[in-house]
Amino acid sequence: MSDAGESDGGVSITTVTQLAIFMENRPGSLAHACAAIAEAGINIEALATEGNVFGGQSSEMLVRMVVSDPAKAAAVLAEEGAVAVKTDVLLIEGNNRPGLLAAIASKLATAEVNIESIYLSGGADGEKYVVILRPSDVEKAQRLLRDL
Repeated sequence: MSDAGESDGGVSITTVTQLAIFMENRPGSLAHACAAIAEAGINIEALATEGNVFGGQSSEMLVRMVVSDPAKAAAVLAEEGAVAVKTDVLLIEGNNRPGLLAAIASKLATAEVNIESIYLSGGADGEKYVVILRPSDVEKAQRLLRDL
């Protein structure tokens, strides 16, 4: 699913599919999954991990990723014994500026839209940013954020 929109401020907001994968939290787990995805010709566009998701006793980590072909990546990961849960998220790109994340969080909070997960990155030069946002209401969040 993809629904692109660009604001007057040069911000692009697209609905994309994120995969959430639980895997063993040990050396080589992420390397093995990424290699399987690469061998299938799938590009990883964004990725974030959280180890010890359920506290210090957990042996699992949560991997969130946006890939070029989510359905194929989910199938590849299933062959490797991992379960990938697909969810819609917003991919937000634009020119970086101070207060951008505060503006996103504030607009959503005011409208009672919860941020369930978020990760972001800026370019090496600090001029561009990419935000992957999983709000409680994707369509409402996309409408709210169009004027960033």
